[in-house]
Amino acid sequence: MISKPIVAGVCTAAIALTAGANAFAQAPAPAAVPPQAVTHGPPLTGVCIFSFENAIQTSTVGHAVDLRMQQIVAQVNAELTSEKTAIDNEAKALDARRATLDQATLESQASQLQIRANALQRKVQLRDREVQATEQKAVARISQELEPFVRQTYQSKACSILLQRSAVIIGNPAMDITPGVVAGLNGKITQLTFEREHLDQPGAPGAAAGAPPIVQTPGPARTAAPPTKK
Repeated sequence: MISKPIVAGVCTAAIALTAGANAFAQAPAPAAVPPQAVTHGPPLTGVCIFSFENAIQTSTVGHAVDLRMQQIVAQVNAELTSEKTAIDNEAKALDARRATLDQATLESQASQLQIRANALQRKVQLRDREVQATEQKAVARISQELEPFVRQTYQSKACSILLQRSAVIIGNPAMDITPGVVAGLNGKITQLTFEREHLDQPGAPGAAAGAPPIVQTPGPARTAAPPTKK
């Protein structure tokens, strides 16, 4: 049947996007193992821990970006599914008429459908890159907003060294400055307004081009922070 290669090819491409680029959404956790109580030694003076991933995932703006990315992916999938359905239906209709068509007409119409299916696959790949670029830009913006609070908390906690949490197997939670950094970020911004990147626009050099700039929404007013230690 003519419809089989077209439908199968487009289905494969369309499904690929649903699994794409959402660093905010966590993968399903394996079966939970009852946690064992850990007794920590005293916090090490001057040694601090920070988790960039946890800071994003637990911050108000991180949750907002996660929801926005889900909306963008849903919009893209709706666009691609609509085109895929149209091609599938035309392929099935052509297959149903094949007995009434001469070979040249059948091959010509099948070829046109295949061209459209190939174009849709290219669009799927483009949209996947655009979704990834959009997420990367949003994460970079949150990282930029986090940086001053990391420095501020590092100084206020009199840290001498800051370790990435992913590099520490077990650590005393008292040395983790992530909650303080998140509190500072939440006090500054709670939303980022952005649209999907459009990498097919003329003059778009790469991931950072195409969409309007990300706009931040201020968080609630905060009391002045105490002066940092020098």
